[in-house]
Amino acid sequence: MSIRDVLAKNVRKYRKAAGLSQEELAHRAEIDRTYISSIERSVYAATIDVVDRLAKALGVEASDLLVRPRRRSAPKTATSAR
Repeated sequence: MSIRDVLAKNVRKYRKAAGLSQEELAHRAEIDRTYISSIERSVYAATIDVVDRLAKALGVEASDLLVRPRRRSAPKTATSAR
């Protein structure tokens, strides 16, 4: 997963958790709504300044927006548990 994809997933996750529309997030971060949409679709790579503005608008640390999701481990089967 590219860092652009990581940012996209995390912006969407935190935005939805905060109950914000793309338009409201854009307003709070002083960014165009279409840019939020493009970030969430991994179309544009955001600058570090934009990542910081998004984080502040979402009430999280900028680093939270760049954390890769943990990989799910495969379920143990009877043969793999031996």
